[in-house]
Amino acid sequence: MKPSHWLIVCAVSLITFSLWAWFNQPLEEPLWPDRIMGFAFSPYRADQNPQEGIHPTPEQIDQDLALLAGKTHAVRTYTVQATLAEIPRLAKKYGINVMVGAWVDNIDEARNDTELTTLIKVVNDNWRNVVRVIVGNETLLHNLRTPEQLMAHLDRVRAAVKTPVSTAEPWHIWLKYPELAEHCDFITVHMLPYWEGIDPENAVDYIVNRMNQLRAAFPDKPIIIGEVGWPSAGRTRLQAKVGMVEQATFLRRFLARAAQEKYVYYVIEAFDQPWKTQSLERGVGAYWGVYDANRKAKFPFDTPIVGIPQWYVLAGASLLVGMVVLTLLFIDSHTLRRRGRFFLATLAYAVASLAVWVVYNYSQQYLSRSALVVGVLLGIGMVGVILVFFAEAHEWAEAAWVNVRRRALTPSAPIDDAELPWVSIHVPAYNEPPDMLIATLNALSRMDYPYFEVILMDNNTKDPAVWEPVRDHCLKLGERFRFFHENPLPGFKAGALNFALHHTDSRAEIVAVIDSDYLVEPNWLRDLTPPFQKPDVAIVQAPQNYCDQHESLFKSMCYAEYRGFFYIGMITRNERNAIIQHGTMTMVRRSVLVEVGGWAEWCITEDAELGLRIFERGFQALYVPQSYGQGLMPDTFIDFKKQRFRWAYGAVRILRAHIGELCGWRPSQLTWGQRYHFLAGWMPWLADGFNLLFNLFALMWSSAMILAPQHIDSPSMVFSTLPLALFAFKLLKHFYLYCAHVGVSMAGSLAAAVAGLSLSHTISLAIIDGFFGSDKPFFRTPKHADGHRLWRALASARDEALLMFAFWIAAWGVAVHIGFDFFDTRVWVNVLLVQSLPYAVTVLMAIISGLPSHRQDKSPEQLTTVAIPVVSTEAVRPLSPDEDEKNLPVSPP
Repeated sequence: MKPSHWLIVCAVSLITFSLWAWFNQPLEEPLWPDRIMGFAFSPYRADQNPQEGIHPTPEQIDQDLALLAGKTHAVRTYTVQATLAEIPRLAKKYGINVMVGAWVDNIDEARNDTELTTLIKVVNDNWRNVVRVIVGNETLLHNLRTPEQLMAHLDRVRAAVKTPVSTAEPWHIWLKYPELAEHCDFITVHMLPYWEGIDPENAVDYIVNRMNQLRAAFPDKPIIIGEVGWPSAGRTRLQAKVGMVEQATFLRRFLARAAQEKYVYYVIEAFDQPWKTQSLERGVGAYWGVYDANRKAKFPFDTPIVGIPQWYVLAGASLLVGMVVLTLLFIDSHTLRRRGRFFLATLAYAVASLAVWVVYNYSQQYLSRSALVVGVLLGIGMVGVILVFFAEAHEWAEAAWVNVRRRALTPSAPIDDAELPWVSIHVPAYNEPPDMLIATLNALSRMDYPYFEVILMDNNTKDPAVWEPVRDHCLKLGERFRFFHENPLPGFKAGALNFALHHTDSRAEIVAVIDSDYLVEPNWLRDLTPPFQKPDVAIVQAPQNYCDQHESLFKSMCYAEYRGFFYIGMITRNERNAIIQHGTMTMVRRSVLVEVGGWAEWCITEDAELGLRIFERGFQALYVPQSYGQGLMPDTFIDFKKQRFRWAYGAVRILRAHIGELCGWRPSQLTWGQRYHFLAGWMPWLADGFNLLFNLFALMWSSAMILAPQHIDSPSMVFSTLPLALFAFKLLKHFYLYCAHVGVSMAGSLAAAVAGLSLSHTISLAIIDGFFGSDKPFFRTPKHADGHRLWRALASARDEALLMFAFWIAAWGVAVHIGFDFFDTRVWVNVLLVQSLPYAVTVLMAIISGLPSHRQDKSPEQLTTVAIPVVSTEAVRPLSPDEDEKNLPVSPP
């Protein structure tokens, strides 16, 4: 990289490292006391699960109690089943008191009876260090017992033991059932501000207020806090953020305040419980421990709190990843201005930091096998999103911030007529209205160029009334115009072009191709043939342009959408000799066309495929973004969609056929810049294909959330925000480049965005069909009568309308049945709404296309700005060969 590049890299690296340091500033909080009142104690290890009957051994329980010895006065248990009944006996030798608990529910009455019987025995056998007894845990909160049943259990135990007895419930349950206190010796309250969505900054004061409220309601009863804590990971609930910093800050502040208020409390909990990832608390239930599942303290007790203690390692990894990404982005980008380099550097390091943090955060979670599989799949999706993101960012930078274009974008200097090459202009046609073709021929006859011929190749038109008037008009125009009609002729448009190539005049050095609806300007050949004086130039391309954008709002929107490709994408691709050749307004050196084998009759995008084959032979192509001819856009939305389907489907077929050359597996003369532009250029379309799979997954996941809310959470916010971020970035790029570099107003940019989004589902189907489908015929959509136009237009968006409503119903269902307590759920609902946008704008586009047109009946020549005398009568808009070849079956390569 250049010295100026290094300066930018160093500056952005310093900023990145500083941000890591800023987000991990040490926080001074009250010190952890030498010994706390108590811990909630569940000694399960990472591979143990009480729901599966896998319990810790007495030896493991003893190890955990030994770890807590000297750190706590007491522990609290929740059940006496299996080995957990040994806890009081084992705790005694470490001087640890126990508040023993028994679990009761509405599932098995016999088990309840056994549990209470065992509880009574354990308490009486260990009366020296069992200081309190708890019957039931949040039993009324979760409707596990009726108040009457729970009070009966309490009475039974109180009558059988001398130790004080209570039950544990949140504060509001005690206030709701004050009669419960009459059956208890003391009140055990759970103070968990997280579940109430309290900001951790206000959580300690919140607990104090609730304790005062309980003291006022039960002045004669001792009140202890049976659970108090904060999760170190999981999902944000309302204002309650989660994290190690939040957990450490809350607990250290609470313990200091509890000493002042003289509270008796039990911190939930001593150790993380990975098995709770499969419980009702799966989002946060595993992460309440002060120690992790490996029995390591999760935060410092007597030193400042740092969010990620090893943050400098992650910062270094971010800088390394960012440097690698930026090096790739800066390859062959020496024309970028400083603003463009700084833009890419900022994004590279930001995304690298985010990716490193996501991997770190995910590595700190307790993952089941199914969660790990889902995580890997989501990770692959994240990599795909990042690749698309950088492809979009690179195009943005190269379109907006370059010092100078390294390849000319203007016509070459004129040359003497004697040096001009001989040109054969090929016009393929199938079943086109004769008036339109006659207008095209008339425009060609007015060309200001001395050496050219025109071959009009009509293939497979069956009605002589359609093609014979065109043949007769060619005769009138003179010997320069030759007409051929073949029926049958295989190969679609490519077959017609190969036929024309075979009959091309031997003097022709250049083959030019236009669509049958194009009216060219007189200076087209004179301006664009001079570059062929360089022997390595094989293609000279001008943009497609249209003359009917003012006929309707629909066509105006289509016109705006087309311009982005020709005045952004093609210009940046031209910098590395990687343009997409398109089959109108294109010129090809005849010798090269013959050398590479002519037009590919197996491919429905034969123009783009030919350009790639020519690049593989090492030839040059030039793009001049100046209009030299105008054609007609699709009249209907269904035609607009079919055209884009063909382009995307053809791109996948080209990718499949040329993947070896594009990836370097097979020999070719493609440069890495060319490989990059072809793969990166198709990447957004490929992403649309996978986006459809994501959408179906999103709908199924949302349905599962609604139907089984106790088992299915919303996807992690980290992964949910990625599609939102990419969508926002692409919109920002679109509006910036359209307004600043295409010369389109904000309204025009919005129109282009709507038109482009309306094709997303069509592209998705084309990509999937291109990869996994078999070759199949495309059928021409008949023209609709005006009286049924709107309904037919809406019918063309039927699938998108169904998906739109599906997303809206899913978003509504999640919002109503799950609620917005968790921030992840709010993000997920927004994801569903954003994913519905392409389908919604498709319906909108269909409605717009069905609105009445402003067009008055005009001849094809009157629809253009080219000054050509009218020869024919008024014509009906035909389908061009590009559009109409989908009537025929696709031949395999």
